[in-house]
Amino acid sequence: MLICFPPPLPSLRAVHHRPRIPSDSCHRAQIAAGTRGYGDIDAGGVSTGLLHCTSAPVRNAPAMSRANMHRMYMVSAWTSVSVHLQLATRLLHHWTDPFLSSSPLSDSHIHELGHARTSTRPLPPEGNTLPLYPYSSRFSGIVSASKTVQLRFHILNNTAYARATNLIRTMLSRVQSAMIRRAVGVRAASSSSSAAAAAAAAKPAEHKGRVGYVSQVIGAVVDVHFSEGVPPVLTALDVTEDLGRDEPLTLEIVQHLDANTGRCIAMQTTDLLKLKSKVVSTGGNISVPVGRETLGRIFNVLGDAIDQRGPVGEKMRMAIHAEAPKLADQAAEDTILTTGIKVIDLILPYCKGGKIGLFGGAGVGKTVIIMELINNVAKGHGGFSVFAGVGERTREGTDLYLEMMQSKVIDLKGDSKCVLVYGQMNEPPGARARVAQSALTMAEYFRDVEGQNVLLFIDNIFRFTQANSEVSALLGRIPAAVGYQPTLAEDLGMLQERITSTTKGSITSVQAVYVPADDITDPAPATTFSHLDATTVLDRAVAESGIYPAVNPLECASRIMDPDVIDVNHYNVAQDIVQMLTKYKELQDIIAVLGIDELSEEDKVVVDRARKVTRFLSQPFQVAEVFTGMTGHYVQLNDTVESFSGLLMGSYDQIPEMAFYMVGGINSVLEKAKAMAEEAAAMEKQRRARQAANASDSQ
Repeated sequence: MLICFPPPLPSLRAVHHRPRIPSDSCHRAQIAAGTRGYGDIDAGGVSTGLLHCTSAPVRNAPAMSRANMHRMYMVSAWTSVSVHLQLATRLLHHWTDPFLSSSPLSDSHIHELGHARTSTRPLPPEGNTLPLYPYSSRFSGIVSASKTVQLRFHILNNTAYARATNLIRTMLSRVQSAMIRRAVGVRAASSSSSAAAAAAAAKPAEHKGRVGYVSQVIGAVVDVHFSEGVPPVLTALDVTEDLGRDEPLTLEIVQHLDANTGRCIAMQTTDLLKLKSKVVSTGGNISVPVGRETLGRIFNVLGDAIDQRGPVGEKMRMAIHAEAPKLADQAAEDTILTTGIKVIDLILPYCKGGKIGLFGGAGVGKTVIIMELINNVAKGHGGFSVFAGVGERTREGTDLYLEMMQSKVIDLKGDSKCVLVYGQMNEPPGARARVAQSALTMAEYFRDVEGQNVLLFIDNIFRFTQANSEVSALLGRIPAAVGYQPTLAEDLGMLQERITSTTKGSITSVQAVYVPADDITDPAPATTFSHLDATTVLDRAVAESGIYPAVNPLECASRIMDPDVIDVNHYNVAQDIVQMLTKYKELQDIIAVLGIDELSEEDKVVVDRARKVTRFLSQPFQVAEVFTGMTGHYVQLNDTVESFSGLLMGSYDQIPEMAFYMVGGINSVLEKAKAMAEEAAAMEKQRRARQAANASDSQ
């Protein structure tokens, strides 16, 4: 029996395909016609996985019995095992290349495993079990098997399969080792390239002053070609040609299209920019001035003063892109930040050094709360404050600046405590996407260098996400859920992780978060939730009922609302207030259907006190006095807790409900109730006087 090797690259069908033996009747017909013999396997049979014999004519070939056919099938199966061994050996040779340490198998090993060559003469018949067939010049032999040969076949079959299994395992192990070695080599090459990139970034002077030319302008996206190679990503570029504006156009590289072309985002409008305009590398990232010289000034995203008060005269500038503090350098501080706003201090106390989010739709009062927090906290705050106006109305920025000057937070002739950084609605997406980093860089300087406890106000963090979404679309990235950029979590995380407290100082951040279409599950606000220590949800239904601030206490949360952090009495009062409001919400459906008279006496008491609590959570703001005509109030934390504790105990059940609306502390309630009583008495006196006058006239 002669077994031929397959071609150099064996077909996988040959490895996995089992030899096909013709049926008994078909086999007899082929033998009778002289078109099929027994035992030969040629190269074509190996490559297709079929037992194919030569077509030499056979004369007087007797028909085979089923027992002989069964023996023939066993011999063919053994031949298939040998073929499989040969194919596994050839696969091993094919996958073994020079970088493997193992050496290929020897010919003797191949011969031993595969039994590649057998005698060309058939075995002598025993007991005339198989008839002898005439020889042919094209046949390798006719196989004759006895019971002893069959037993030896079974033994050899099991051994061959075991050896084949071990051989394949060895082959797979060597291939896997080769793949691991190659992967390690690629990783090492990647590490070396990363180290080279870091070294290049550490030496900005190498590409400082490198000249390029504008090759394409697509709105806020500009492609720049450098013949000497593109500077690193996030490098700032200046367009030197005169575009009819006071300041030069600044670009920031965000993509490398090839070795000589970089895709940039413009920080100003690209009006009048044309092809072939000259661009020069600044050698570093966008930087902003830092230090006490910035206090009381208004800056744009590039750190240029826009308050028309002359140059800043800074002594130091810092790049706006930086890494977040290391875990070992961070510090957690669980201390209440008193805001003077009753609903915030009672239900969801803010944490010093934490991140606070104000969630709400359009027109529910997010900016007003931020301005009140600036007024209440920044005034009494010993450190400095930084305000970042990200994509909001320019009118609000002007109002805030004037309000701070009136309150002496910004003193044009003395010491100021606040820095304003604006990138408003009229700015291109590049400016709105970077203005938050510019303001954060100034706050980081006060925290890390001067060891201050800094307040950072961001209005609105959703506009930051929206600007990055616009940039992502201009860069051609495939949008993710609801059309946001695929890097939404990364963009927001890189900014939020820099806002933290360290062993040197702290940054307490208050961020307004616009909720599109009042859908709190929108990807932008939903992604922001995971970074915050306290969430304040402003509800449009509360605002429509006339309660301001329109905070829904049942949807708010705070990390430090814990008896181990805050006072136990404070915690118990807050939990009882939430439970009462929850019970009142459940009873509202019954009241709407059946009326309040159908409730039990206990539920009537709950409803009466809950309505007073709801109105007592309202509060006039100092920054809104010019709009409401009401005097703003700042309420101390102890007064807030004692007031609501008295409401729960029923100490103020005799006071009318309207006396709790839009007031400060409980003293304001008592004063308003007294004034209401006096007004009611005066009106009653006037009514009786009119009745007496009417009676005298009738007489």
